[in-house]
Amino acid sequence: MAGEIGSINRLVPGLIEKPGGKTILNDFAPPEQQQANFGNMLSNMLNSVNDLQNQAGQMQQSFLAGEPVELHDVMIKAQEAGLTMDLLLEIRNKLLNAYNEMMRMPV
Repeated sequence: MAGEIGSINRLVPGLIEKPGGKTILNDFAPPEQQQANFGNMLSNMLNSVNDLQNQAGQMQQSFLAGEPVELHDVMIKAQEAGLTMDLLLEIRNKLLNAYNEMMRMPV
């Protein structure tokens, strides 16, 4: 299980661990600080997915330009970028579902 978390964190930095080495799951902070942490976490995830997409695009352009880039490296980078985008979309879908459920709750 620890290997799986490490590989997810490698694909989308900031998802599980915070820069200080503390995990989000074990961190009990006041609500104001949690909102800031959640916003920072989402921002970090978006930035890392964007970086991976850009790296994959640059590697594909290098390969098409005839530079010495291995095909398997290009394919691996493209798959990583695709997986991180899929993960980000699933997180977005879950957040929207949770928001919709909260809106349907009687007050």
